[in-house]
Amino acid sequence: MNRNSGPESVDSLDPVLRPAVPGDLDQINALIGRAVMTWALPERVKRLALPVYHYDRQDLEHLSILVAEDDAVALVGVAAWEPAEARDCPQGQRWLLLHGLYVDPDHQRLGLGSRLLAAAANAARDQRYDGLLVKAQADAVGFFRARGLEPLACEDPDRDYQNRLWMDLADGQRP
Repeated sequence: MNRNSGPESVDSLDPVLRPAVPGDLDQINALIGRAVMTWALPERVKRLALPVYHYDRQDLEHLSILVAEDDAVALVGVAAWEPAEARDCPQGQRWLLLHGLYVDPDHQRLGLGSRLLAAAANAARDQRYDGLLVKAQADAVGFFRARGLEPLACEDPDRDYQNRLWMDLADGQRP
């Protein structure tokens, strides 16, 4: 079936969300590569930046990484998170940092990114974090804004990531 042939829902593709395992790393990094290459950046910048976005075995030990697997046992989405640094959070609050959220280009705009974002927000709630922090690529800001995340002011341009957004989890907000 051609996944681009018409409107389909993620339900019809039925991707399963599960924790990543070491054997997933090659597929995860290939998926990230496909997603990054769609960004509105010069080709050279994407090629040079791509290795920074790849995950390795050490990341599996330090990050929570969730993958979306379709019925063909191919990875079509990935989300990774970790506790945010105290300096990125308001005084006295704990936030979870969404380290990365990538969806295979052939599976975008079907709700999978929203499911992965909701899984990260639920993990943050379960661990009693006050908020979810995202440092987004410029192309993704609209996605996160449409799901209720609010932009944060860039207080220190030398330190702060330009496209930072957050979700207040204390009010029960859902992406």
